[in-house]
Amino acid sequence: MKVEELLRVAVDKQAADIFLIPGMPLSYRVGGNIVHHNEDKIFPQELDVLIGELYQLANNRDMTRVKKLGDDDFSMAIPGMSRFRANIFRQRGSLAAIIRIIRFDLPDFHSLSIPQNVIDIARMTKGFVLVTGPAGSGKSTTLACVIHEINNTRNAHVITLEDPIEYLHRHNKSVVTQREIVSDTNSYVAGLRAALRQAPDVILVGEMRDDETIKTAMTAAETGHLVISTLHTVGAANTIDRIIDSFPPNQQQQVRTQLSMVMQAVVSQQLIPGLDGKEHPAFEIMFFNNAIRNLIRESKIHQIDNIIATSQSEGMVTMDNSLLDLYRKGLISKENAIVHSNNSELMEKKLMRL
Repeated sequence: MKVEELLRVAVDKQAADIFLIPGMPLSYRVGGNIVHHNEDKIFPQELDVLIGELYQLANNRDMTRVKKLGDDDFSMAIPGMSRFRANIFRQRGSLAAIIRIIRFDLPDFHSLSIPQNVIDIARMTKGFVLVTGPAGSGKSTTLACVIHEINNTRNAHVITLEDPIEYLHRHNKSVVTQREIVSDTNSYVAGLRAALRQAPDVILVGEMRDDETIKTAMTAAETGHLVISTLHTVGAANTIDRIIDSFPPNQQQQVRTQLSMVMQAVVSQQLIPGLDGKEHPAFEIMFFNNAIRNLIRESKIHQIDNIIATSQSEGMVTMDNSLLDLYRKGLISKENAIVHSNNSELMEKKLMRL
């Protein structure tokens, strides 16, 4: 099978990911489950040919990076089919690939069950917003929906820094400038610093990879821009801890003060396998009020969950309440509600009362 045919089959199956791993059959992730295309194993020599074809489809991209560093990340598009994000990497001496399928059309947030108060982040004009969750939890899609809303409703200059670019935004009410790490700018930090001289209103940073990126993003937010980014954490309180812990101890109090001033919201999300064979998103949503800002300054992060739980009137939602809502609607099982909860014992007790 040629790689283009393989990609078409995946799109037809409405797969989310394609797995090309030596020694196992071609596999797809469909509805949260990994399924084999057939029982024929792919051997390293065959995989080298398929990966070579992927690089050809990506405008004959140079393979030097994967040969030297052992991994490479890039996106590509096939007209009339879809966009794809490919990660090529070396494992046990052979090349392998994981390919994410990205639809051409920007997704409708209603159909993805993204809450309106998450999309309303598009109304913010300054500060720091984080969308967090494990890899493959839909963070990039949520960010794309927020940027799409800004583009449709505001007159602004939006700069995105992505690795790689996934969703393409056409200029509408806003001007949307999309830059890809490596091909358009050397790094997130370099792109962020340059963005401050490019008259931005909104800056999207694909990922907070180190303390230098976080520091530069917070500085951009302090100067009156809206900065939106992602972290691989689960839970709003864990996200704040993760940011603070990424700095040396002698800087952490200063970072707490900065965060308490510039943070506007943290959205944490997970994709939960559903009873209908699909995946359903669960969201924890925290908007920064005076109580949360004080807790961060005073290093009482462990009390944040209590504030979220008692601030529903301000649009806040705990992860456990989001999971309970999915269970009440008959979308997820009791077992998955417990496994993905922040407090499994408390979740079990709540489920027993339903």
